[in-house]
Amino acid sequence: MARLPLTLLMAAFAIWLAWSVSLRQAVLFAVGIGMGGVLAGARFGFTTGWRRLIEERDASGVMAQLLLLAVAAACSIPLLAMFPGDLAAALGPPSISLLIGAFVFGAAMQIADGCGSGTLYKAGLGIPLNMGILPVFALGSFLGSAHLDKWLALGAIRPVGLVDLYGPTVALALTALGLVLIAFVVRRWSGSTARWYDRKLFIGAVLLAVLAVLNLLVAGQPWGVVYGFGLWFAKIATATGMFDPAQNAFWSQPGNFNALSQTVFLDVTSITNIGIMAGALWIAVRKKPAAEPLSNRQWMIGIVAGFLLGYSSRLAFGCNVGAMVSGISTGSLHGWIWVVMAFGGSLIGVRLRRRYGF
Repeated sequence: MARLPLTLLMAAFAIWLAWSVSLRQAVLFAVGIGMGGVLAGARFGFTTGWRRLIEERDASGVMAQLLLLAVAAACSIPLLAMFPGDLAAALGPPSISLLIGAFVFGAAMQIADGCGSGTLYKAGLGIPLNMGILPVFALGSFLGSAHLDKWLALGAIRPVGLVDLYGPTVALALTALGLVLIAFVVRRWSGSTARWYDRKLFIGAVLLAVLAVLNLLVAGQPWGVVYGFGLWFAKIATATGMFDPAQNAFWSQPGNFNALSQTVFLDVTSITNIGIMAGALWIAVRKKPAAEPLSNRQWMIGIVAGFLLGYSSRLAFGCNVGAMVSGISTGSLHGWIWVVMAFGGSLIGVRLRRRYGF
C-alpha cells in the first residue's frame, strides 16, 4: 500500500469519527497518528533505551526519556492546577501490586522487546513477534484488571498526587529535582565518555511530550495504553458470555462498566492506540524494518512475556507510558516507584534475553 492511499484512508476514518462519534475522538485519533509516527520514525523505544544503558552504557535513549518527562511535566503540572475539575492526573496507589507488577513488567518488556507503546508501534511496523504479542497482551491486561482487587487486598495506600498535596510550584520543583538526580545517576552509570545525546531521539522526545500534553487537554486525562488493551478483550469476553462485568470489582465500576456498553471508538485510550498503529504503519510503508527470524522456543518465550506484560501492567497501574510518562509528568508518586522497580526488573530481563538468544 502506497502512502497516498493510506493517508486518504486515515483521513476518511478521522472524518467518519468526527461525523459519527465525536470531534474529540477524531482529534485524538490524529494525536495517536502523530505518536505512532514519532515512535516509529525516531525508533523511540523505552525498552531499547533502558537496554542500551544496561548493556552498552549508552545513555542517549534514557536521556531522551528524561527530556520527554521534563517537557511534559513543565506543561502538564501547571495545567492540572489551572483546570482541576477538567483535567485528571495519572494517579495510582502505592501498593504490593505496584511493586510486583512493575518489576515483572520491566523484565518481560526486555524479552518481548517492547512495552505498551513499543508493542503497538512495532505491531504497526509489521514486526511479527510484536504482532503475535498484541492479542496475548490484551488477554493479560484483561485478566490483570479482573484480579486487581485481590492484589490490592495484599496492601495499598491512597494515591499520592504532588499537585494536590503541595501545589503546582513545589510539585514541579520536586519533579525537576527527581529528573536531575536520575540524569546524574545515569551519567555516573554510563561514564563521562559514554554517548548521551542522539539528535533524532531528542527531537522525538519533545514531539512526544507535546502530543502527550495535547492528549491531556483533549481527552481530559493523561496518555495511556494498556487500559485500551484490557477493554478490547473485556468486550469480547462479555459479548461471548464468558464474563459478567457486574460480578467483577474492577469492571463493575461505573466508568469501566459504561466503557463496556459503548462502542470502542468512544474510549479515548483505544482511539489513540489505533492511531499509534496507523501512524507506525504509515512509516512502515516507506521503509519496513527487517525482523530477525525466531525459533519456536523464542516464539513461545516471547508470547509468555507478552502475556506477562499485560497482566503486570494492570497490577502496576500502567506501563512506560501510563505509569512512567503520564504518572511522573502529572505528579503521581506511583510513577517514581514504578521506574525504580521496572528498572530492577529490566536488569533481570536483559540477562534472560541474552540467555534465550534474542
